[in-house]
Amino acid sequence: MQSFSWAPEHSVALREYLATGLSFSRAADALNAKFGTAYTRNAVLGRAKRMKLVVPARPEHGPKVKQAKRTKVPRQRREGGSDVPGTTAPVVARPELPKLRCVGISPRLVSLIDLGERECRNPYGGDRDGEPITFCGHPCFRGSVYCAPHFDLTRGPAIEPERPTGRFILRLVEAA
Repeated sequence: MQSFSWAPEHSVALREYLATGLSFSRAADALNAKFGTAYTRNAVLGRAKRMKLVVPARPEHGPKVKQAKRTKVPRQRREGGSDVPGTTAPVVARPELPKLRCVGISPRLVSLIDLGERECRNPYGGDRDGEPITFCGHPCFRGSVYCAPHFDLTRGPAIEPERPTGRFILRLVEAA
């Protein structure tokens, strides 16, 4: 990470580069090439602001031309439903939505404060403003933070793991 204080010679070089009309990005590149630093455009911009260097505004490209107001002419629909002559709009079928799974369980609707250590943490509510978020609260499935029905929804069918999960006591053994 770069230091927050700039060397005086870096600040002098920055002042010179900006006075010649270089952009902040090009000034950063020039400083990095000259001093072997890694200043970014934003670092150079911030330093220039702290030094209260005024950079002249870039001139606008070309004079502004006042455009006449356009009147909107309604388009007539052609055969096939397309606005472009000689083309027809493609007919796109709506994709079939996947069937959502649900659980036939009556949640206890426990608040976060009242939720126990081994109780299901599947959230309910909070969709609308001011609606409280509550949790299922049924006993957890072994090795999960969800009850068995919610575990099935989040991870697939409840399958016993090959290796038991839980707390293990480890022993330190001296190597021979």
